[in-house]
This record gives sequence, C-alpha cells and structure tokens, in this order.
Amino acid sequence: MQDVAGSPLPAWESFYVIIGSSSAGLTGLMFVVMTLIPETRRRAANRTINAFATPNVVHFCAALLVSAILSAPWHSLTYVSLLLGMTGLAGVVYVGIVMRRARGQTDYRPVLEDWLWHGVFPALAYLTLLVAAGMLPRASTPALFVIGTATVILLFSGIHNAWDTVTYVAIEENRS
Repeated sequence: MQDVAGSPLPAWESFYVIIGSSSAGLTGLMFVVMTLIPETRRRAANRTINAFATPNVVHFCAALLVSAILSAPWHSLTYVSLLLGMTGLAGVVYVGIVMRRARGQTDYRPVLEDWLWHGVFPALAYLTLLVAAGMLPRASTPALFVIGTATVILLFSGIHNAWDTVTYVAIEENRS
C-alpha cells in the first residue's frame, strides 16, 4: 500500500476544484434545459433523450466524481486507483449503451460529429481513466496528468453535446 505522504495529489487541488465546480454547475444547467424542452412544439422521445441528453449529465457527473475522489484526504493511492478504475470501467460500459441507444432512436439521424462527440471521445476518456487508474500507484505524476486530460475531455464532451442539443432544439423550434 503506497502512502500518499509526499504525493502529488495536493498540487492538483485547484485543478479539481475548477473541474468539479464547472461540472456541478453545468449539470444544474442541463436540468434547466431539460425543463424547457417540453415547452417547445417538438417533443423528443425518451430514446432520443437517453441517447443525446442524459449522457451529458453522466459525463459532467463523472468529471465531478473524479474531482471528488482526487480531492479526498486519502491515506493510500491504492483506494484512489480502485475507485478511478471502477469509474473508468463503468464509463466505458455506459458509452456502449449510449451508442446502442443512438442507433436505436428514430427522431434524429446522427452524423460523424455526433458519433465522435457522443461516442468516441467519451469512450476514449473513460478508457484512458481506466488505464491511468492502473498506473496511479506506480507512476502517480504521469498518471495524474492523464487522469486530468480524461476529465477535461469528459467536461468538454458534455459542454459540446449540451450546446449541440440546445441549438438543435432552438433550430427545430423555429422550423415548426
């Protein structure tokens, strides 16, 4: 069991405060957006929401979770590694479910950009998180940079996808 005394975790505190608070705030905004969508003339089916809106909240919450895990006062990097690895694995599985949902919904036909931002980038982020979690006890400094990168990718994917959702709904509302 590796002791965290002298570990680089405290140096990342400000980074994860920024990522965590951004993720939490954006999660709240997604709730606002989702309450406004029913007021438009165009109603999205549950399958479409599950494929294109819900994953944004999940990615924001995953970034918030990683921030919380890395901000906690751990006594061993082993536990941090285990929790981050489970988060990465759950994320990879979830992205697979999301891609199946995206293929199965009929309200919107995804284009290459959608497959990249809703599938490829989040899957790479979660897979990267899983791999970096395994590296953490042995090579903490490089692993923390990789984890930070994966977390930023999740945050940016959520931002991009949320914006895409809002603009799509606004454009479709004006066409009606």
